[in-house]
Amino acid sequence: MTVEFGLGTASGVSSRGRPITTQSVRVIVYLALMALDLAVIICGFCIAGLIRHGGLGSTVDTAALFILLPTFLVISFYAGAYSFEGATSRLGIRRVLTSLALALAFNSLVAFAAKEGENISRAFLFVGTGFAALLLIGERLATAWLVRDYLGPRFMRRLLVIDGVHASAPSDFHVIDLADHGVTPDPHDPHALHEISSLLFGADRVVVSATPERRENWSLCLKGMGCNGELLVPELHAIGQLTPADGSKLIGIPVSTGPLDIRSRVLKRTFDLSLTVPAILLLSPLLVLIALAVKFSSPGPILFRQRRMGRSNRLFHVYKFRSMRVETSDHSGARSATRDDDRITRVGRVIRRTSLDELPQLFNVLNGDMSLVGPRPHALGSLAGDELFYHIDRRYWLRHAIKPGITGLAQVRGFRGATDHRDDLMHRLQADLEYVADWSLLRDLMILLRTLGVIVHKKAY
Repeated sequence: MTVEFGLGTASGVSSRGRPITTQSVRVIVYLALMALDLAVIICGFCIAGLIRHGGLGSTVDTAALFILLPTFLVISFYAGAYSFEGATSRLGIRRVLTSLALALAFNSLVAFAAKEGENISRAFLFVGTGFAALLLIGERLATAWLVRDYLGPRFMRRLLVIDGVHASAPSDFHVIDLADHGVTPDPHDPHALHEISSLLFGADRVVVSATPERRENWSLCLKGMGCNGELLVPELHAIGQLTPADGSKLIGIPVSTGPLDIRSRVLKRTFDLSLTVPAILLLSPLLVLIALAVKFSSPGPILFRQRRMGRSNRLFHVYKFRSMRVETSDHSGARSATRDDDRITRVGRVIRRTSLDELPQLFNVLNGDMSLVGPRPHALGSLAGDELFYHIDRRYWLRHAIKPGITGLAQVRGFRGATDHRDDLMHRLQADLEYVADWSLLRDLMILLRTLGVIVHKKAY
């Protein structure tokens, strides 16, 4: 079975024209699981209240329950109860019961510290926990059956890519043959990488059957996409690889994993939106003033749109306030701005020096193409000296395993401005790869705070 599920070809396309990915489905399932977990715990303690008090329990017992619920939710979230394994296997039952036990222990500690322990009914607490545990087990078993037998490929999409070497695919795999599309991964061709990424878009696990000479390029491509990627290497099958976590029978050599799991992506996206939406509202008067200044400074559009490489090596349009004259604008990015650049308008020189020209990228963040923090997206024609960025080091594509950002680790370290030499690119690349490898929400916050000190900088021209 050969199925295309690239841009606009996936089943279930949203009104915005973007495919509804399995990751979106899993997020919905995890949120539903959270709500169900809380509901069955409340039901368990309601039953305990009826048995112990003939009602819902005393005020103190109810207060103890309201402390228990958020504690349980936080612990279970970080314990991985809302993950692929947590929703589809008995491992989820173990994690959710462990979380309930730890939440109960924390609840008891808080009650002891507040000297309220004597007022809480122990029968209510332990009987309620017992009923809640039984209900959780039943709920999780039903959910695992529902996800495996009803949602199936809508919850986890597996893809076998054929690139010159035929392989048999299990029934739970979609198959795409690159010979039908006339494309193969080439680190020197960003458009080919974009097309492959679009074809593979939405896949949770990608297994590639390629000729030996193409495997290195595929490894680089899969790492840059930030997906769970494997290569079929028949000559190593006799060694006996471990069975994949998703239980499928197609076994490859793992070469890449996504730097961020769904939990981390949700946290990062929530962090982005919680700051971006208020920022757009607060800065809207300034955005209007800059737009008017740009409009009246020289003929042409207010915004400058340029195709740049984003997450998973997919192209997107980045927005900036136009700072150059239209007739001299460089859409390929081959020529870096210089201190006395005659292409820059008077208004453009001010907004570039203060980094205000980057503000429209808040809408890129809102749209989901960018993040507040991440590797800066580069134009395809960007040069370091006289070499294209992606010709200098093959690891360049690995920086795209995560969303590009308005600011990043390289920028706060001072690696910005013109790239006149190879080292100018290498310093940025090293910082970007470090960020991708060691992402954390706290690091994003620290980079944002440090960005405030480099908004105006000597290399801004």
